[in-house]
Parts: sequence; structure tokens; C-alpha cells
Amino acid sequence: MKIECSKEKLQRAVSKAEKITGKNATLPVLSCVVLEAKNSVLIVRSTNLDIGIEFTIPVKVVKEGVVAVPGSLFLSYLSNIGVDETVTLESVKGNILVTSSRNETQIKSLSNEDFPSIPQLSGDKSCVIHSNQLVSGLKSVWYSASVSSMKPELSSVYMYPDKGNLYFVATDSFRLAEKKIKTKESGSFESVLIPFRNVQEIIRVFDDVNDELEVRFDNNQVVFITDGIYLISRIVDGTFPDYKQIIPSLNSSEVIMLKQDLQQALKLSNVFSDNFNQITMIIKPSDNVFEILSKNIDKGEHRNIIDATLRGDDIEINFNHKYIADMFNSVNSDSLMLIFNGENKPMIIRGVNDDSFMYLVMPLNK
Repeated sequence: MKIECSKEKLQRAVSKAEKITGKNATLPVLSCVVLEAKNSVLIVRSTNLDIGIEFTIPVKVVKEGVVAVPGSLFLSYLSNIGVDETVTLESVKGNILVTSSRNETQIKSLSNEDFPSIPQLSGDKSCVIHSNQLVSGLKSVWYSASVSSMKPELSSVYMYPDKGNLYFVATDSFRLAEKKIKTKESGSFESVLIPFRNVQEIIRVFDDVNDELEVRFDNNQVVFITDGIYLISRIVDGTFPDYKQIIPSLNSSEVIMLKQDLQQALKLSNVFSDNFNQITMIIKPSDNVFEILSKNIDKGEHRNIIDATLRGDDIEINFNHKYIADMFNSVNSDSLMLIFNGENKPMIIRGVNDDSFMYLVMPLNK
């Protein structure tokens, strides 16, 4: 193999592919990125057997071929040579020779024969979504997924279409986040459960992409395709909980306030909260008081009164403040609406004049 290519484009592809390499003592080639030169393009591949990716970049192909190079080492080298370099890659006697205007380096390569093939899915079941919408949907909910693998359906992000919208949902049974994205035609798209850890990689790969994505899936895998990027992920074989059953249909109390005021109050409460991150919300519409209380027997206690518009019944209820704080970046509105339906019922958080995001938090026992 011998090619000439832009160092910037190569580094961008390798930096994203390297994060998807795997560590496997019996299959060391998984720690590599595989470079395949053919038909005036370079295909950069990597996989950890749970998720795989292919980047296709235009290059000058002098000689076609395939080589596997250690991902972290190759990326480290590319990151430390000149910015505006054109680099030449050539496989020479089990090494890859990397040449630029001021540098010449040989990196030992591995045999690519044991590198797993990356499946190519057909388009029988598919839909189209913009990359910005996909990233927004996943970012808005992924932090609510369980980090435990005991229940795979809870350590996943659930995607499903309904009435012209694509929904993204995640829950760890203590809180739940739902993001609604208006889409074009959902096609034959049904629903998928994407593993939590793979979601983070999908976000990272497409975060700086601004293009339409085709989403294809079958019973075992889901694929995201755009110009120059092909990403395939395992999907979870399971059933996501019927979460709409726990969303209160009525509300007995309601609080509207500025998002930044609640953020600041939670930061102060964090200083004095206990080992369970517990805060107490005291809502008294009759006295027009919304107060957050935190106590720690070793540090003291803190009370914070927040300017808010209140209506409904008086209520006092405890929450894990970290669960509330996680959702701020998901709300596009400057004002929040907190909806309560009794002391032992979950709290619903929405942005004022924004029905695209809903966040549910279960209360703590007293």
C-alpha cells in the first residue's frame, strides 16, 4: 500500500476510529485501525466487536493495499506533526512508513487477516434523520440510562417513531428522560435499544457532522450512514418498560422559575447535602414560597428561597439533587416548570413553551 493524503483529514478519521478500538488479549488486532487503500479513497476501520466504524476519505492511491496499525500509537504520532502537512503512508516489510515534509517514521503493523469484517446492512428497515437531530436526541437522554448491565434494556437508549416524531428515552428506574424530535418520514423504522456505552461513541462520531443520516436496522444491529461515515452498533434484545404508565396525568402543584435560579440553588445545596445527595423541596403556593433545604449532620444546613410562580397544593418532597442537575443541558427554555402530583409521586420537569423534552424524577423516601 502507498498513498498520499491530507494529514488533517486522516487525523480526524483516526482520532474517532481509535476510540472504538478494543483491548483483547486473544485478538490483538482489535487495538488497531485498519487502513485500506483502493479506488482513490482510504477506508479507516475499527471495532471493539460491540460497535464498528468505517471512515472513507479521498486520497491519492499510488498502490492499493491493506495495513493494520496500532490505533493509539498512530494517533499520537499524527497529533504531533505539523498542522498543514501532506503525509505519505507506505507499507514496507511489516511496517508502515509515514513520511511528511519534516518527518519520517516507521510504525510496526500487525496482520489484518484476523480483523473482523464489519457487516453491511441493507436498507429494508430504515429512516432518515439529520445528524444534529440524532445527536440532540441522544445527548438529551443518555445520562439517564443505567450504568449497570444487570438489566440491559435499562442500560440503553430507546428510540421509536410515533406520529411523525422520533422519540429518544432512557431510564435507570430512578429518573427518566424523553426527547421528541420532529422527523421527515420514519419509513419502516420501528424501535431499537442502543447500548448506553455505544451511545456515547455515536454522539462523539457525529457531534461535528452536519448532514442527513440514513438509519438502517435489523434484529441485531443498527447502522448510521452519511457521506464518508458508516457506523454499526449492536442493539439490545429486550423490551423497554412501558414508561408512559408512570407519567402522572394530573398535577396537584406547579412551580415555574428561571432555569439559572434552580441551577444556582442546587449548587449551593450540594455543599450541605448528605451522603444520599438529598434535598427537600418545600412548595407553599398559599404563602407564595418555594424553598430548597439541604442538611448534613457534619456540615450544617442550608435554606434557599427561589423566586417562582406557584399554584396548587402545599407539598414537601425529597429528591436526589444530582438527578435534577443532570437535565439542565437538555432543556432549551430559560424557564422551567416543575409539576407535582403528591408526596410519593414523581416530579415532572419541562421547559416552559417547550414540549420536546420531559424529565421525570422519583422522590426519595423520608
